[in-house]
Amino acid sequence: MRAVIFANGELREPEAALAALEPDDRLIAADGGMRHLRALGLTPAWIIGDLDSLPATDLERLESGGIEVLRFPERKDQTDLELAMQHAVKLGADEIVVFGAFGARWDHTLANLLLSLHPGMLGVQCRFVDGGQRVFPARGLTHIEGTPGDVVSLIPVGGDALGVTTSGLEYPLHDGRLSLGSTLGVSNVLVRPPATLEVRQGQLLVIVSHDGNYGGGR
Repeated sequence: MRAVIFANGELREPEAALAALEPDDRLIAADGGMRHLRALGLTPAWIIGDLDSLPATDLERLESGGIEVLRFPERKDQTDLELAMQHAVKLGADEIVVFGAFGARWDHTLANLLLSLHPGMLGVQCRFVDGGQRVFPARGLTHIEGTPGDVVSLIPVGGDALGVTTSGLEYPLHDGRLSLGSTLGVSNVLVRPPATLEVRQGQLLVIVSHDGNYGGGR
């Protein structure tokens, strides 16, 4: 089951987000992410969060329309997006796609990205989509889809990534090491999709950029 969550950040290329949806997707609004769903003419099954971004009259109307509203206190230990992703896992989602996870606040953006590495997300395919960019975690063996010329960056998280081997990328790695803080894995290029990535130890965030504005030069 695939859950698609709309967070309250920026939603670039909303038409592309709409086109990426599938009929069986379970739609979830993380608090103010409801504004994106409303703009796209979509109705989620759930709205989750402290709901500080939605007027009470809107909530009443949405609840009367059959949307389940899961309220949490404003003083809480998780962001609205984390709560939404946890709910998707409880529903049995094995794939989570998040739109609107990035914005002007770097703390929220970084924290949102790291949610894909949360222990509770093990076994769940998480993907963040921002316009022409996709971000997802990589442990073990991962396939990287896309089109030739896409820019692919491999960013180690939580420590060094060891035994990194790639195929289908312009700059290959063979049992290599990507050290935490190093830019060695930045701005590779997809040559033969799907590329393969294997990490023997550690974890990476993979960023695939389709937009031509993201040059492939190192």
